[in-house]
Amino acid sequence: MTVALPRPDPSPPGSPVKRAVGEVLSRADRVFRRVTTGAGLSMLAILVVIGFFLVYRSGPALDASGFGFFTTIDFDAANGKLGVVGLLYGTVVVALIAVCVAVPLSILAALYITEYSSGKLRGFLTGLVDLLAAIPSLLYGLWGFSFLGPRVAPVSAWLTDNLGWFPPFAQKENALFINSMFIAGLVVSLMVLPITTSVIREVFTQTPPGEKEAALALGSTRWGMVRTVMLPFGRGGIIGGSMLGLGRALGETIAVSLLLPQIPQIATHVLQFGGATISGYIANNSGASGLALSGLMAAGLVLFVFTLATNFTASVVISKSRSGAGVDA
Repeated sequence: MTVALPRPDPSPPGSPVKRAVGEVLSRADRVFRRVTTGAGLSMLAILVVIGFFLVYRSGPALDASGFGFFTTIDFDAANGKLGVVGLLYGTVVVALIAVCVAVPLSILAALYITEYSSGKLRGFLTGLVDLLAAIPSLLYGLWGFSFLGPRVAPVSAWLTDNLGWFPPFAQKENALFINSMFIAGLVVSLMVLPITTSVIREVFTQTPPGEKEAALALGSTRWGMVRTVMLPFGRGGIIGGSMLGLGRALGETIAVSLLLPQIPQIATHVLQFGGATISGYIANNSGASGLALSGLMAAGLVLFVFTLATNFTASVVISKSRSGAGVDA
């Protein structure tokens, strides 16, 4: 027969008895937890409902086109051609142009606001960047169509004349340089700039001050400290902010519907007239019905999945980086 011996008390004689510390939530904390949990579950439920709605409404188009919907360039329901390739190509190209322009500017702006500007100027610049996010997309589109487009056209012509050996800048003879994916990408980059700058700036402000002071104490210059401490620490935030900006650019609707002719095609020349995006094409053809409407729903489903995957990837990158360590704990 085995006799269970009492465990020896690890505490020395005369020491105070340790009391177990437990989490006791107040009523306000319990209510707040339930409200936030309900909000999170509600957002998840809304995403699921939207996904099921798009799948249901896109069924007739997917049944009629089959797998060809994902390999066909043209989108012409009148002739029985339904394809998302041309629309998806334009969406990705415009978004990549926007991110390539916005991310370097966002990093420089975040560094200046965080490390180089004075207190009063820092508050003003932070508010100014946040104010850019409050400007409606329609105003960006009108500004790009009436002001920026005619002034960028000569720049596009110069790029063609001097850098035509680079395939995206090689244009056809007598090509028009207005309503191009390049101009649309520049306008969308201004719309991406606020969210990207805000994310990167918040990450830079979380850089451990001890490491910054240690780098300066060892004789590093301000730029040396930024290069060896702040940029490595904020690498995850830079990548995450860039991908969040990419998700924002992929879903832009009103501005690109005004700036592009919405002609589905695969155009390797981004400086010339042409191009279409999924969201812009849907906005311009919102009065469609029947099979055409189902095809637009199917295109929206592709954009929904693509944007969701981009944002999910961004959250994973941030959580696994040093600057995002512990955010999911």
